[in-house]
Amino acid sequence: MKKYKIVLFYYTQTGQSLAIADTICKPLAEAGCDIVRKEIVPEEPYPFPWSAMEFFQVFPESRLGIPCKLRPLDLSDAEDADLIVIAGQSWYLSCSVPLHAFFRSEDVKNCLKGRNIIVTMGCRNMWVMAQRSIREYIREAGGHYVGFISLQDKAANLVSVITVVRWLFYNKKEATRFLPAAGVSSEDIRHAEVFGQIIRDALERNDLSTLQADLMRERAVTFLPTVYFIEKNGYRLWGQWAKFILRKGAYKAPERKPYLRAFCAYLFFVLYAVSPVGMIFFFLTYPFRRASLRKARREMCYELS
Repeated sequence: MKKYKIVLFYYTQTGQSLAIADTICKPLAEAGCDIVRKEIVPEEPYPFPWSAMEFFQVFPESRLGIPCKLRPLDLSDAEDADLIVIAGQSWYLSCSVPLHAFFRSEDVKNCLKGRNIIVTMGCRNMWVMAQRSIREYIREAGGHYVGFISLQDKAANLVSVITVVRWLFYNKKEATRFLPAAGVSSEDIRHAEVFGQIIRDALERNDLSTLQADLMRERAVTFLPTVYFIEKNGYRLWGQWAKFILRKGAYKAPERKPYLRAFCAYLFFVLYAVSPVGMIFFFLTYPFRRASLRKARREMCYELS
């Protein structure tokens, strides 16, 4: 196999996104490809584990795509990349703030222009709106979006809320007597190696035009209509909340703390009181949604460009 150069840009706090990307890149490295890893690092790093207020402070900026400042990235050895892999995560139904900052950088845009780009993501279970933002960023930069892989927590929606909060606030990821482990399972991360084999084969054929369809045959993305229904509606409402809170003050401004607390209370009320009713409504109206759901699945899982 030709020695292809693959540049991996990644942002991670817990290590999960990097573990997924490294597993995908493993068959490529074993085939002799040169893997160049470049970490996306905020100038002011975000904490882990988070406090509740620190976690909610990033909500408006994440949802509205307001970037943070990043440490300079040396892109000189990425100019001759044959393939670019970008690994990250979603925050608040959008990209994480460091990913927004990465894609908005003019230097990064120039680096992505004309390149074949694969995006990998680790998330709880909602990735559609973040993927939509990423697709627009890549399109604006003039890149070729050839592959998307999203691994997610397979616990039930309301259960994974508890486990992810336990992980993010207390750094307790392991399973308990009553709760599963938080995040993407180790088994699913190990399985991600098959995606690297598919990418390797596509590079060997010098044809990435069918890469996403090939990845989908191995369940590179899981599209759940019920979760999509919640996410789509939540994205719109959270946008209104984010704009409202941003008018009260900039990032970390004390003036917006009461409104962030109000959003937190609203969020958990919606999750545990409103969303079950919403699911009943969804299933009652499902026959009228089939065509639009099929279209959304095709657009998000197959039609990247």
